[in-house]
Amino acid sequence: MLSATDIHADLAGTPILRGVSLTARPGQITMIVGPNGSGKTTLLRALTQDLPYRGRVLLDGADIAALPGWELATRRAVLPQASRIAFPFTVLEIVRLGLIAAATPAPGHRASEALARVGLAGFEGRFYQDLSGGEQQRAQLARVLAQVWDPVGPDGARWLFLDEPVASLDIGHQLEVMEIMADYARAGGGVVAVMHDLNLTAIHADQVLLMQDGRCLAAGPPAAVFTDAILSAAYGCTVRVNATPPAPATFVLPHMARRAG
Repeated sequence: MLSATDIHADLAGTPILRGVSLTARPGQITMIVGPNGSGKTTLLRALTQDLPYRGRVLLDGADIAALPGWELATRRAVLPQASRIAFPFTVLEIVRLGLIAAATPAPGHRASEALARVGLAGFEGRFYQDLSGGEQQRAQLARVLAQVWDPVGPDGARWLFLDEPVASLDIGHQLEVMEIMADYARAGGGVVAVMHDLNLTAIHADQVLLMQDGRCLAAGPPAAVFTDAILSAAYGCTVRVNATPPAPATFVLPHMARRAG
């Protein structure tokens, strides 16, 4: 289990997180949502020790502040919101970076398997910089999957920490990534993801943490958190749940948010 208690964090002297607590369990997808600037990414960075924080984060009962970096890397992998690559790596080389931190030696075809899982089979020899933004994001997801390929290892559940994993993707690839997350959780792994799409969150999340101004405004199952009153208060606009817009407005939503066939 991942347990964060009373997390505070500052950026450039400005308080961003103001006492946030979170519990995430293996076998579930925990999603962090909220308006821009609410502290979602900062919280994820604190949970992965990417920035200094005050409070306590426990992974399976162990304080992550006391765990060496190599051990954390064998138990969780992190997909940041954006990745900048300065050198001309091929897509295969990018994915193999994840294998360096893997808990156990992986077979030679593991990187290609990960690429196929994110819909990039055959992209191994292409240069990362030549990919579209969405393709780069999926290549980075393949790197993350390669790092913690088995959702459960000898030391317990492995974890995916994903910051806006579908933000730059089209509808079909968004659904593909959501299915990857669901499969990982169903196999016993843990998933913590920052999301903006409330529809995908409502369908796929087991637990939701809704943030506002660096604090937790509400937490629980989507049905408990996603109410007209709570979402309207969080986003500062009128939000209606499960209500179609008045005619003649048009809206588009993938049916049950699942890929055909």
